[in-house]
Amino acid sequence: MPTVPILMPQLGESIAEATVVRIGIAPGDTVQTDQEVIEVETSKATMGVTTLCRGTVKEIMAKEGVTYSVGTLLGLLDVTEEEITRTGVESIEAAADRREAEEASPVQQEKNLHFALGDDSYEETPGVVPSVKGLPVPTGTMGAHYISPRMRARMDDMGLREADISAIVGTGTGGRVTVEDLEKFLNYIDTWPSSNASPMRMAVADAMRRSWTRPLATVGLPVKLDRVLEHRRNQDPKPGLTLYVLRAFALALVEEPATAGFLIGQKVVHPRAFDIGVAVQVDDGVVVPVLRKVDQKSLSDLTKDYAEMVERGRRRRLSEDDLRGGIATVTNFGTFGLTSGTPIPLPNETLILGLGAGVKKPVWSDQVEAFIPVTEAELVVTFDHRVVDGGGAGVLLSRVAQLLQSPEKL
Repeated sequence: MPTVPILMPQLGESIAEATVVRIGIAPGDTVQTDQEVIEVETSKATMGVTTLCRGTVKEIMAKEGVTYSVGTLLGLLDVTEEEITRTGVESIEAAADRREAEEASPVQQEKNLHFALGDDSYEETPGVVPSVKGLPVPTGTMGAHYISPRMRARMDDMGLREADISAIVGTGTGGRVTVEDLEKFLNYIDTWPSSNASPMRMAVADAMRRSWTRPLATVGLPVKLDRVLEHRRNQDPKPGLTLYVLRAFALALVEEPATAGFLIGQKVVHPRAFDIGVAVQVDDGVVVPVLRKVDQKSLSDLTKDYAEMVERGRRRRLSEDDLRGGIATVTNFGTFGLTSGTPIPLPNETLILGLGAGVKKPVWSDQVEAFIPVTEAELVVTFDHRVVDGGGAGVLLSRVAQLLQSPEKL
């Protein structure tokens, strides 16, 4: 009687293996075509392994709780010749005969001279062994990209995420990090100097993890600050450079509100108010208080609100309302002497605008036909590429730079 295999199927484009969680058949059972007989779990979902045709279960090789790679032989079915003819399924015996015929063919031997494989048979159990060779793992995906349910449970117990174990060298299938690898690594670093991460540090880490689940990109251009600096010298109180950028940013977004929108399903939801956050460095972290209706307030109005927010932020006296509802953020990393950077927007925002330190540079002037000293700074914006493209981000930056050349209008 012909024998048909039950194989671990390809369960997704990036799925290389799955763990058997339940076997719903036993030798001697009769099964129907496309009947779900084994339940498996991947790193993404729980799925079912189905039969190719009607038959009787001959043998079960799979075991519950064991992880097998795609293509592993999980079981065997005895089927009739009529069923083979009806479904067109290739039996194990027919596949073996076909391979023998191909190997015996002089034409096929010459054709496969440089590309022949030593063994074309089904992979026998156990399907997963600690070897990197010959496994269907997508190129460039190693380490923690494939995490078994057991490993996931252990990580959850310890409060770990995938990024936390990126430094561990895996010995599992395709370089996968196993529970044993994790325990060995934790024992290894146990004697290293360490300090407990503060709640602020953990909050920042969690926000950045969630932000990085999106496709982010950064573009930048130099902006002249001489007119802003001259205008600032004549003000009392003097607005910080961050406020000039904040105000220009808000006015530019009013003209193109979709740039700061959110992609929800198949819709880009536009902001209903131009409330923008300002990154403030505090002990062991960053807070982002939100200034309301920035597009409707002058620089002098914003100066008082900003000073109060920064002072309360550094004393950790900001309320939940002070931190929520922003559509974008402005950060001035130039205060630390940095000339360029790639800031990351908060998970609930699409954009973050950054300003680098001003640097004196010689710039050619067509009016005087000579090089003149100019203070330039790098203006960068990081954006969610699902919502904004490089061209749109470039237009936004150019408009902000243009508005900064008329600070008296801000």
